[in-house]
Amino acid sequence: MKTTGNTILITGGGSGIGRGLAEAFHAKGNQVIIAGRRKQLLDETVAANPGMKATVLDIENADTIRSFAEQLKKDYPTLNVVIHNAGIMKPESLKDGAVADAEAMVTTNLLGPIRLNAALLPFLLKLSNPVIMTVSSGLAFVPLAMTPTYCATKAAIHSYTQSLRYQLRDTAAQVLELIPPYVQTELTGPRQASDPNAI
Repeated sequence: MKTTGNTILITGGGSGIGRGLAEAFHAKGNQVIIAGRRKQLLDETVAANPGMKATVLDIENADTIRSFAEQLKKDYPTLNVVIHNAGIMKPESLKDGAVADAEAMVTTNLLGPIRLNAALLPFLLKLSNPVIMTVSSGLAFVPLAMTPTYCATKAAIHSYTQSLRYQLRDTAAQVLELIPPYVQTELTGPRQASDPNAI
């Protein structure tokens, strides 16, 4: 992937790893568009990075994704990089029999990228340097038992990315996967200074 001269969409770009990626790519001279649910975080990120753009996106809503993609293509016809970073992580007690959090994680972490790819791929594949990047997790390979569905969605997005790469092997598209180790972000909650295992 070339690191300059791109038009880059980053979902979940208002905080955590997404914001870090957005600011790093913005600093290299790319046009960066961040998307997410929380407008305040998007606005704060854009204010700190003049020239960056932001748009609200509810990645759980299939209809919203389709309309978002259509507007994105109109507003940014040179869009060539999509980074799927948006995600939610909630602890679960499987003995409780509750599924609402699990369903939300599957919809956001797995169906969101699949739906957004479906809406954007025909457009992206017409370009000369398209890139699709998914952000999975080390937990895709060594799950954390407290967050079973989150880990399962990251294992699934890893598998999906491998298949996408294979299916696009005869195109100009690059399919990349970022597999972060443990990173202290809002997703994992505040670090406990008293915890000797906190990193």
